[in-house]
Order: sequence, then structure tokens, then C-alpha cells
Amino acid sequence: MSLQPTSPSRPGLRLGRRVIHQLRAALERDTGLQAASYLQEAGFAGGEELYTEFAAWLRASRGVEQPPDLDAEYLSAALSEFFAESGWGALSAQALGPAVLALDAAEWAEAVDEGQGEFPSCHLTCGLLADFFGRLSEGLVAVMEVECRSRGDARCRFLAGAPETLSTLYERMAQGSSYAGALGLSSGPSAG
Repeated sequence: MSLQPTSPSRPGLRLGRRVIHQLRAALERDTGLQAASYLQEAGFAGGEELYTEFAAWLRASRGVEQPPDLDAEYLSAALSEFFAESGWGALSAQALGPAVLALDAAEWAEAVDEGQGEFPSCHLTCGLLADFFGRLSEGLVAVMEVECRSRGDARCRFLAGAPETLSTLYERMAQGSSYAGALGLSSGPSAG
């Protein structure tokens, strides 16, 4: 999903936060739990365009020809700047062990400020980031939101990893574990 023009001759589509929030509210009202699946599917469909824009942005701003060529040391800074400039909000990345990447955003476009949700609800983002990071890693990636400003958390935190890894993590969480506990992390500020 494009929030910034892709080129002067082919501008990208701009959608404001209110559009995303209203879409989610309408889907939740009319479809209940199915809303999450619909939003994830829509987000996944936007991943290719977002990745293409990231590739062009990297060439123009960093001189990196292809996103997989970006040194992992600079990934978090590049993601933060790109997503902030795109209107989504700054997004930092850090490894949580060898198999999971945490993506954190203190001000994320899909999150609503009321903080009254029961569950993490940036479903569009989960689909978008899954496709985006799948292209970046040249493999299959699943994304799960474990903290969300929409339910009152201080940030939105998305975990990205292989589908099998996140499936196991989800199962452990469904049995009552925190995500930090399920990953074997301490519950310090960066883990939980």
C-alpha cells in the first residue's frame, strides 16, 4: 500500500490514517472476527508495491541497488526512515534470538489512540509486513502483532519469522505464555 508517490510520472495512492481506521471499524462491525483475515489479505496484496517503493528509495537515498544487498547493520535505520517518510511511522528492527525479528513502532498509522482494544489489531500491517519481509528475505515470512497501541500498549510490536516459528510461538502464547517467555527472553523493556 503506497502512501508516497513512487515517481513523478506515476504517483502512488495516498490513504490517510482515518481511511484505514474507518475500514477496520466497518469490517469489525459487519464481519466480526473475519475482519482480521480480510485486512491481512488486503495488506499482503500491498506488500509487493511497498517493496518496490523501498527498493527505489534505497537506490536513491542509500545507493543500495537491491534491498537484499543492504547490510543488516543498517536495516533498522533504513526501515525507520523509509516507513516514517511513507507515512506509516518510524519502524525499528531488532533480532529477538536467531529466528525472530521484532519490529517496533511508537506511532504506527494503523493503530488508534483510544487504547481500548482487547487484542492487537494492526491486521492490515501484519499482511503488508509479511509480504514485504518475505520479499526482503527471499523466503516465506509470517508476522504477528504482540503489542498494540490500539489496546493501550506503549508501542506496536510485530514479530516476523518463519511461519513454523511463529506458529509455535502462537501455540505457546495460547497456552498462557507471554511472547517473551515463549521466546525464552527476559521480560525487560526490549523483550516485553
